[in-house]
Amino acid sequence: MMSKIKLFDPSTNSKEEKIVKEILQSHFWASGSGSGKVGEFEKLFKKFIGSKDCVAVNSGSSALNLALSLYNIQNKEVIVPSLTFVSTVNAIKQNGGIPIFADVDPITLCIDPFKIEKLITKKTKLVLPVHFGGMPCDLNKIHSICKIHKLKMVEDAAHAAGSSYKKKRIGSHRNSVCFSFHPVKNLAMPTGGLVSINDINHKKIRNTLQSRRWCGISDRHDGLYDIKEPGWNYYMNEISAGIGIVQLSKLDKLNKIRLKIAKKYDKEINLERKIPLNSDCNYHLYWILVKNQKKFRKKMDEAKIETGIHYKPVHSMSYYKNKSILPETDLIGKHIVSIPMHPNLLDEDIERIIKSVNTFS
Repeated sequence: MMSKIKLFDPSTNSKEEKIVKEILQSHFWASGSGSGKVGEFEKLFKKFIGSKDCVAVNSGSSALNLALSLYNIQNKEVIVPSLTFVSTVNAIKQNGGIPIFADVDPITLCIDPFKIEKLITKKTKLVLPVHFGGMPCDLNKIHSICKIHKLKMVEDAAHAAGSSYKKKRIGSHRNSVCFSFHPVKNLAMPTGGLVSINDINHKKIRNTLQSRRWCGISDRHDGLYDIKEPGWNYYMNEISAGIGIVQLSKLDKLNKIRLKIAKKYDKEINLERKIPLNSDCNYHLYWILVKNQKKFRKKMDEAKIETGIHYKPVHSMSYYKNKSILPETDLIGKHIVSIPMHPNLLDEDIERIIKSVNTFS
């Protein structure tokens, strides 16, 4: 019987099993202060991406919420693509900001820098680009716009662990960069996220984020501590951090496998619009545009190949529904489909996926 090909699948081996067993046997599973494996992971990830500081948290959503809390966006506008996972936009609302939706570049599906400038008003405080599918945004253009208009920038790099821009790792650029380590991500954990900090005041910002991720606790000595502001219960646990340490050690190798699969897809899938080939991309997703989204997914499911939709545009959802004019995003939302992309795909799986896509699209 033909087995179903998964859309996502984390790549693990005995090393993850070994470190989880060690942590379980240690009986030290979590610490809000971020000691142990969490602190070790932060240092290793900081070195990997080349940033000034890193603060690990329990999810990409928490990372976004914490990062945005640094910039006082209450009643201020934040320019963001609508083609993203909804938590990107939720974090703006949760910090009292006003999301202003920008259209995307039709080739990369990242935010279109030329559309950003047209949306800037006196109320604009921040730009929140998304490295969609692991494809790097045009950071130079976005940075230039932010500099001219004196805007802050927070990058959503939930898809982009191991991606690069201009030969520098995503996460090593300006302001704050937010990562997700959800089980389907390239660097997979049971649950996890991280804020990379590159500001000149990175030590002060790190201390602020460390306090806010653990209920506002600061100045902790001998079991006593102070609370100078409220915070959240966002700290990463030791099991996730331990798995993350192993995953980080092989991230580049796993991303190279993804790139190899992307090259095969790019060469053999007979569709005009699909994610472009770019060695800086980590290929968290492999998206294509098909004529009939619903019919195509049904046929692929019958062929036992899992697919997804990344994403239904946020501005089309009930809570965020508005009159934003986003022609590219609206078109993409109706036709985009994600096909399987992960390091566990066998050669015969890849051939089967390509044949099915070419037949059903």
